[in-house]
Amino acid sequence: MARHAVIFLCAFGLFQKGLSALVETQHTVMAAVGEESCLQCQLMQSKNVLQVTWQKILPIGEDNIATYTRKFGQTVNAGFKGRVEFKTAGLQNCSINIMNVTDRDEGCYRCLFNTLPEELHGPFLHVLDSVVSCSATGRPAPTVTLTLPHNNSTSVTNSNGTFTVTVTARLHNNSREVGCAARVLSAPHKEASMAIPEVKMSAIKGFKEDSRPDNSGVALVRIIVSVVLCSVCVAVAIIAFLCLRKHLKSVSEKDSEMTKSPQKSTKDSLEARTPLMTKVNELRLRWSSVKKKNLPRHQI
Repeated sequence: MARHAVIFLCAFGLFQKGLSALVETQHTVMAAVGEESCLQCQLMQSKNVLQVTWQKILPIGEDNIATYTRKFGQTVNAGFKGRVEFKTAGLQNCSINIMNVTDRDEGCYRCLFNTLPEELHGPFLHVLDSVVSCSATGRPAPTVTLTLPHNNSTSVTNSNGTFTVTVTARLHNNSREVGCAARVLSAPHKEASMAIPEVKMSAIKGFKEDSRPDNSGVALVRIIVSVVLCSVCVAVAIIAFLCLRKHLKSVSEKDSEMTKSPQKSTKDSLEARTPLMTKVNELRLRWSSVKKKNLPRHQI
């Protein structure tokens, strides 16, 4: 019965600068000489990985075995071609097979997940009137949080590949201190805080009391319209009063004329009738004289 020697392969993974806790792998793999051995490596958090590299640890350094990138795909270095191939090629999960294992393959292997270096600048906290803003710049885009509710967030991509994230919120009348935190991926977060001055607190309180939107323009228009309407009403009232007064005066004058007019007509009629009466009297006198002449003398 043939016996196969068993060799031990240790494997561990690294993410950037020694963050091995983010990488999961089999620490010890046993393989028989002449058979095939699989080394697996998986990134536990989703990261912006550019390249995965497998290395063999040597007493005087390390030897690159194979690399995988999205742009260039799978690459096996010359010293391992024909003996090493990718079983799973990915930027989050990458494994290789060592075929026809020999004693020389015994040792420790390492997988590296290479990304763009993380950087974080800030956070920077600013308070202007009743508005608080907190901004941070980093790569990849940082996560920025404020200790105030109902905030808005904006992100801007800079020319150097970094991102600037700004979060704004409005102060409340009970806000004595405001805090801000920023972090990039798994890196430790940075914090900033600021005490709200008493002057600003008074301004905020006044803002809360007058929290209604500024309608000064509308109010001015309303005042002008009210003044114009009042002026028009007063003018209409004055004109109506003058017209009524004129009308009453005219009626009064007509009544006065009508009162004087009958007296004049009576006088005129009397004057007109006076000559007639005179003539009648004259006729009576004449008639009497004629009658007297015609009567016999003895009757006279």
